[in-house]
Amino acid sequence: MPRHRKKRVSQQSVDCEIIALSHEGRGISKRSGKTQFIEGALPGERVRARFLTQKSRFDELVTVEVLQPSADRVAEPCQHAQTCGGCSLQHMDSQAQIRFKQTVLEEQFHHFGGLSPQEWSEPVTGNALGYRSKARLGVRYLRKQDRLIIGFREKNSRNLTDIQRCEVLHPKVGRSLDALRSLVASLSDLDAVSHVEIAMGDDDAAIVLRHLKPFSEDDHKKLIAYAKRSELAIYLQPDGVDSVQKLWPEATAARLHYELSVPNPTKGGDAVSIAFHPSDFTQVNADINRKMVSRALEWLDIQSTDRVLDLFCGLGNFTIPLATQAAKVVGVEGDDSMVLRGKENAELNFCKNVSFFSANLQADFTREAWAKEGFDKILIDPPRSGALDVVNYLAKFKAKRVVYISCNPATLARDAGVLVDKGYRMMKACVMDMFPHTTHVESMALFEKR
Repeated sequence: MPRHRKKRVSQQSVDCEIIALSHEGRGISKRSGKTQFIEGALPGERVRARFLTQKSRFDELVTVEVLQPSADRVAEPCQHAQTCGGCSLQHMDSQAQIRFKQTVLEEQFHHFGGLSPQEWSEPVTGNALGYRSKARLGVRYLRKQDRLIIGFREKNSRNLTDIQRCEVLHPKVGRSLDALRSLVASLSDLDAVSHVEIAMGDDDAAIVLRHLKPFSEDDHKKLIAYAKRSELAIYLQPDGVDSVQKLWPEATAARLHYELSVPNPTKGGDAVSIAFHPSDFTQVNADINRKMVSRALEWLDIQSTDRVLDLFCGLGNFTIPLATQAAKVVGVEGDDSMVLRGKENAELNFCKNVSFFSANLQADFTREAWAKEGFDKILIDPPRSGALDVVNYLAKFKAKRVVYISCNPATLARDAGVLVDKGYRMMKACVMDMFPHTTHVESMALFEKR
């Protein structure tokens, strides 16, 4: 049978007038009636761009020269911005990024039933650099070049960017990547490490080395010496997540911690402390997370007599702060290990009015024993797939207020339509700049029972 030839991509450059920005943060241009998506271009600009792919309905290009810049264009703060896939909007002013993200959310609400909140609240923003407290960096040894690479994926490629310094990572690690690279390159087998995970607490930090081959005793000595110099805890992961073990310091099994500024009368003081394992899911932006939790509690307007339900509660990021203000809080999560972590955090903060349960939140959970007492307020913080199954059941609780935290504006808008159909009004919404310099749109919406 004849083979289908892959369409040849033109290597020529073309001049493009940018008329809009796609939800993926690429400039949009029209050429002979065909849509072109152009990486690195902003609305109002004229750019020279090179073809990446040509398809029947659209083309994909990358900017090679800006002929007429937008007022929103800025100098990229990172030397690797052109190649590294970790960030895609460093060429765009931070305030323009926020406006872009709110526009994306507005368009998704309009797309799903013409929805709009009664009030757009101020965006939740913070530092645009040095914000990232969790990350995974790939590791690869290029044998022919005798060179070890550590970094994120390149744009439009599965290859790794050889990062010397990362401006969005926490400075403790982002400015010390050369030392980390030298450490891995000094180990006995250069193919042993596949990736490095970084996790930062408020006062401590850890790295997890995923290694495919055992480390030697000499390797352990080098790792411990590096940990002491860098003031980092070192964890080893020879297999799955369950295999993660701390190498140094041996003397303590204490977890990483971060604090949330919420008065805690049960423990005393003006903060709650959340403990986590470096492999646990936590928000990557500690500053935005603190502001997000405070705003969620404000929007829910927790009273001392309220019963509150926290769905997709994780390790208690919202549950524990809620418990300092409500009469009773129930946290529900599908991951048993997170339920255990939530219970540990309740004990850590002396919260006796909170319970954690494991449940399948894609099924009807209203018959569960914990669900039969009813709730006054509900908080939902689902994964990217959203909470379609959950919102179909929420009306049974007749909660007065629901706060929905979202990392995907499309699924938030879809689920918001269901909540409105179930008798709720969308009172407020806002975007949160959890991932500056990227197209990720984090948002929050408040619903009140009609």
